[in-house]
Amino acid sequence: MKVKSFLGLLLVFLSISLVGQEKWTVEKCIEYAIKHNIQIRQQSLNAQMTRNNFRQSKMAVLPSLNFNANHSWNFGHTVDPYTNDFIANNSQNDNFSLSSSITLFNGFQLLNSIRRSFYDWQAALSDRQKMINDISLNIATAYLQMLYDKENWQVADDQWQVNKEQLARSRLLYKAGSIAQGDVLTAEAQLANAEMQVVSAKNQLAMSRLNLIQMMNLDSANDFDIEYPNLAEISKASLLVSVDTVYQTAVQNLPEIKSKELKLKSSEIGFNIARGAQLPRIFLSGNYGTGYSDSRQKGTYVPVTQMIGYTASKEPVYATSMKYQPEDYPFNDQLNDNANKSLSLGMSIPLFNGYQARTQITNAKLSILNARLAIQDTRQQVYKQIEQAYADAVASYNKYLAAKKSLTAQKKAFEYMQKKFNVGMATTVDFNNAKSSLFKARSDMIRNKYEFVFKLKVLDFYQGRPITFN
Repeated sequence: MKVKSFLGLLLVFLSISLVGQEKWTVEKCIEYAIKHNIQIRQQSLNAQMTRNNFRQSKMAVLPSLNFNANHSWNFGHTVDPYTNDFIANNSQNDNFSLSSSITLFNGFQLLNSIRRSFYDWQAALSDRQKMINDISLNIATAYLQMLYDKENWQVADDQWQVNKEQLARSRLLYKAGSIAQGDVLTAEAQLANAEMQVVSAKNQLAMSRLNLIQMMNLDSANDFDIEYPNLAEISKASLLVSVDTVYQTAVQNLPEIKSKELKLKSSEIGFNIARGAQLPRIFLSGNYGTGYSDSRQKGTYVPVTQMIGYTASKEPVYATSMKYQPEDYPFNDQLNDNANKSLSLGMSIPLFNGYQARTQITNAKLSILNARLAIQDTRQQVYKQIEQAYADAVASYNKYLAAKKSLTAQKKAFEYMQKKFNVGMATTVDFNNAKSSLFKARSDMIRNKYEFVFKLKVLDFYQGRPITFN
């Protein structure tokens, strides 16, 4: 039973270890960064606010409805608001009103406000998408940098291994009397230098790893490592598409251009809103009010017969008169009897308002011109970026081919020099020079390879393709 328990715990620890060592693809890194980036989350909140403004602009065409109520205490000599009689005693009043109004016409400002807020909402969504694209490109750049640093570290480590073998060979040759002691010391110095390059390459890898982690806002990064993708064979076929073709596709897809175009539409509608301020405003309003006063009484007139004198024969004379008999006025009855209703149709014509409407119209025209210039500037910037990325891709490809040829030549030269050195026909200096040239050729090829891959991904990005390295 103890053995089974131990094996069970071992399997649990192994599964946890495997989960912790899961490697991140570039797609997963981008997805995580987008989800946890604070700026993107803030832009999402901004988009939600503009969406709320759009909904509010649609609700603005509906009638308004307001209910008011107040209770007042009157002390001393006052006038009853419902009887207009002077009251010497303290009294209390209740007032209730329900009012509503609707704008029938205001120069189409309400309708244009709905259209403008809609374009503002869509522009905010495009701005959010641009931020996502920028984050994606930055993550891809950091991901490739880490890949390059990993390969460069491996190259440095291989170089260090070669130096170890060289030092061991030099010591054997020195014992055999084939080389001088100075060659052994030189080999030891070269090994120390190679070890320093390994440490430097490892530090650079740690920095690029940290940079990627920070860009992703990754909380726990103890076991973070990236997956080495199966990069496609380096080919110039991807550069057959012209700069103009890539640009035309980018104009249709890039959110920064869409955002500027939407903001231009918003500015044009803003101009119509400004002009609407010069037109008459027609509105309809209604009101229903009622109230209660504790000093108001409800009474009736009743006939009262009284003796008013005697006749000549001493007989009493009676007369009938109407006497007011007050009663309490119930609350509900007063609300019904004191009700008042009103309905009004009004119009307001702006004649002079300190040139506010004219100034707003002028500024709206300037906003349109500024929005058009913003579109032109954005398109120019995009074209320059595509043109630069294309030129960089071509240059990186050519440098990659040259570095590849150089690496092939340096490998052959190093192998030849290594054979000569092993039999004592080459000096340590010659061997170190050949080894340094090989190390530089490998580093140059790796650097140019990743530069070319990144520039291709930039061109793919402008053509609306997802960023992936598989």
